[in-house]
Amino acid sequence: MLNKINISSREWILIVSIVLAALTLAVYWQVNQYDFVLLDDKAYVYGNIHIQSGITLDGFHWAFISTTSHLWNPMIWLSLMLDYQLFGLNAGGYHMTNLILHILNTLLLFWLFNRMTGVIWKSAFIAALFALHPLHVESVAWVSERKDVLSTFFWMLTLCLYVYYTERTTIKRYLLVLFSFVLALMSKPMVITLPIIMILLDYWPLKRFESIKGSLIIWQLREKIPFFVLSAVVSVISIYTMYEPTLKYYSLGSRFANAPVSFVTYLEKTFWPHEMAVFYPFSNQLTVWQVMGSVLLIALLSIAAIAMMKRMPYLFVGWLWYTITIFPVIGIIQNGDYAMADRYHYLPSIGIAVMLTWGIPFLIKSEDICKKILFPAGIAVLVVLSVLTWRQCGYWKNSIELFTHAAQVTKNNYKAYSLRGHAYAANGQYQQAIDNFSEVIRLKANYKTDYLMAYSGRGIAYVYLKQYQRAIEDFNEAISLKPDYINPYNYRGKAYSELGQYKSAIEDYSTAIRLKPDYTDAYNNRGVLYLSHGNKKLGCPDAQKACALGNCKLLEMAKGKGYCP
Repeated sequence: MLNKINISSREWILIVSIVLAALTLAVYWQVNQYDFVLLDDKAYVYGNIHIQSGITLDGFHWAFISTTSHLWNPMIWLSLMLDYQLFGLNAGGYHMTNLILHILNTLLLFWLFNRMTGVIWKSAFIAALFALHPLHVESVAWVSERKDVLSTFFWMLTLCLYVYYTERTTIKRYLLVLFSFVLALMSKPMVITLPIIMILLDYWPLKRFESIKGSLIIWQLREKIPFFVLSAVVSVISIYTMYEPTLKYYSLGSRFANAPVSFVTYLEKTFWPHEMAVFYPFSNQLTVWQVMGSVLLIALLSIAAIAMMKRMPYLFVGWLWYTITIFPVIGIIQNGDYAMADRYHYLPSIGIAVMLTWGIPFLIKSEDICKKILFPAGIAVLVVLSVLTWRQCGYWKNSIELFTHAAQVTKNNYKAYSLRGHAYAANGQYQQAIDNFSEVIRLKANYKTDYLMAYSGRGIAYVYLKQYQRAIEDFNEAISLKPDYINPYNYRGKAYSELGQYKSAIEDYSTAIRLKPDYTDAYNNRGVLYLSHGNKKLGCPDAQKACALGNCKLLEMAKGKGYCP
């Protein structure tokens, strides 16, 4: 085909790369107009003072010592600081950085398999499946998931450099591979499995096992030990940072039951991408047949892949790529109260793409039939995936759209209702916020934090609707769930103040300040209450403290009226 059109292989590689980049850009282009979402983006960007300081020595130091969100990922913080330097708090800029990284990942994936196999069109199809699969929207359209696209960029770069190293095994090339791997580990701990993937690629398609004389085990150990040591170090750091003794999610038995079911669900959504949500609630009510059926299917597929290891090595390598890369995030070591997440499909999906791309043509012996059937079928699949991805992107427009969709496609999704409640409250739609928080309370979320936040959020909405007694009742519930939770004290103080119960209001503001000595809003509210009752001796220090913490409106007003010096 290449010879008939009279275009060289190098020119085809360039053409394919341009087409892949253009298609990905077109399908995802809409994200540049999207906002941040409530889920994690505040902690990662618009509420993070370290990010909003830009690239500084202090920021650089913080990036390497921070375990915000229970992860050690300094490269993510540095990339977000650079984005802030360039875009400020314009969310579109952050989205475009994610998209550019996704395009680069696609191009590196294409280069990787084309370099290893010398087969342009199969390599292009793998890259296109990766670029256009709707399950990958979460990784690209969610600013906080810079972790996925950046770690995958360094993952792909590491493998490309590794192939470059295998072509001429010099220490300089080896150190480049090692350095890139370190950057990947500092982006997301999920990449700890990369050394195993290197060994798989040594088997196929690099076929290095065939050219090595002597002990294969000693050769692999000597070459891969530094990578495994680095993976082990990051694994220990990750387990340490994720450990939170005050949070008890689900039993080990429940997590072991959920793991195979989630594993198979990822497979199902690979072939039938439907009902995709930003949050999938964890179920404690999985049936025995679901768990055992999933375990049996995994066992059968694994046995089949091993049995065809010599005859069809790409099935073996693809299956292990999928299985091994998804294992660290399958939920046995828990880092949240979700059953699974679309973003965890990002890297593992490449293994399934390899199996399909090399496996299906093997079943069709006639090259002519392959050209007449597989090529148009492949184009049709990519068109369908592109439409689904474009549609899925639309749900990330804003928080309300995102969490409404999640609530529609899942059952009893307390997290979706909780976050949509906060989104409505942020828009001043307090009655809608109350309705959503009430749904969370009705569902009695297993995760205590959501239950707590529902009472607190509903109480705050009631304050803004001037339903103060209802607000106080909700704040009482929130405080009973977590006596050291600060917000309910501050807002209950406001409710008491509006009801004329000034002593109770002062007590609540004082408790909030005791729990958080730099709580600006509580100092401001207590100062207002003191000054409104003529207590300048106590009101002025509160106004001054609030000003020192960044809110000088009360102090300026008090000075203007001659209350404070």
